[in-house]
Amino acid sequence: MNVSAIKTEKIVPNSVDLSTILNTYVTAFEDKSVLAITSKVVSICEGNVVKTGTMNKDDLIEQEAEYYLPRSGNKYDVTLTIKRNLLAASAGIDESNGNGYYVLWPKDPQKTANTVREYLCQRFNVVYAGVVITDSRSFPLRWGTTGVAIAHSGFAALNNYIGHPDIFGRVMQMTKSNVADALAESAVAVMGEGMEQTPLAVIRDVGFVQFQKRNPTQKEIADQHIDIHDDLYASLLTGVTWKTKKR
Repeated sequence: MNVSAIKTEKIVPNSVDLSTILNTYVTAFEDKSVLAITSKVVSICEGNVVKTGTMNKDDLIEQEAEYYLPRSGNKYDVTLTIKRNLLAASAGIDESNGNGYYVLWPKDPQKTANTVREYLCQRFNVVYAGVVITDSRSFPLRWGTTGVAIAHSGFAALNNYIGHPDIFGRVMQMTKSNVADALAESAVAVMGEGMEQTPLAVIRDVGFVQFQKRNPTQKEIADQHIDIHDDLYASLLTGVTWKTKKR
């Protein structure tokens, strides 16, 4: 696998749209490659931002999250949330590299991923183009952040090993490889978290990716998620009293 980050201009609210960024900075794209785009850039380009000081951040987090735990119960003064079936801090709202704005998650990241996939196929005359919209997340019991896919298009998000034998013939019972998150993690590691100014990355030589000539179906998107009560960590996730978001 080869991951190449793409340096861009400083992208700030009300300055440029996503299509202009892609036209300017994505100058080459090969068949059966994946373009990673940070969710922050998508949100800034579509104007899904709130000027700091114009709204209380806690109110904004509670408005954006499906479920949340108040920051008062957290040692690090952070609101833990569930948004789009992902465990996240602060509903994904971030101030870093926001230039005085709270940057929310994209309004419809799946629509963006689908649109970008179609754009890549048309512009570069390729049959198979993958897209992954990324964000950073912390992981329980581990320091540091890693990448996560909040939307993907053009490839199967999961490689299912259930029912297949391992190298010794034992049939696997539970294993599914999360390809979308793995691609997001590699891209985020290369794109960086600070002053790198590289919010795009092209991922090549990905023989483990099952490319598709289409956007994911609603069933394929739903199949990536696990109900909180069916999760391996259900005893932890359901052992707290989640609050529901404000309307």
